[in-house]
Amino acid sequence: MRLSAFVVTLSLFTTFFPPSEVPMPSPEQATRAAIDHFNDAFNRHDADRLAQFLTDDTVFEDTSPAPDGRRVEGKAAVVEFWRAWFARNSDARFDAEDVIISGNRATVLWTYHKLRNGQPWHIRGVDVFTVRNGKVAAKLAYVKG
Repeated sequence: MRLSAFVVTLSLFTTFFPPSEVPMPSPEQATRAAIDHFNDAFNRHDADRLAQFLTDDTVFEDTSPAPDGRRVEGKAAVVEFWRAWFARNSDARFDAEDVIISGNRATVLWTYHKLRNGQPWHIRGVDVFTVRNGKVAAKLAYVKG
């Protein structure tokens, strides 16, 4: 967008919404946006982009090894975990079945798809997210089976 078009757009926006009345996203809208950005970067297998949506003190709890999974703490460690996971699972895809938002928390029901021994395979699970300041502060993963 050229600068003059931007100024006109901003002028029109502030005409309808004076600065004191600019609508702010609700906590639920901010949480949903963070989850959508995270999931998009995840399904693109883009660890660098994923890092943009994580807090510095983010926590990830993996579904394995059984029975309690592995806990990874801190942005750098979580990004490296996902970078290695993407390299090992280049055909992996997560489809969100449902996303339930309550304030800064989100529950995402998903199906994970990939090839196993050359055959289509899937498993279903749930992620419980905590979002802080528009970024994922925690992602706790659970699976069926």
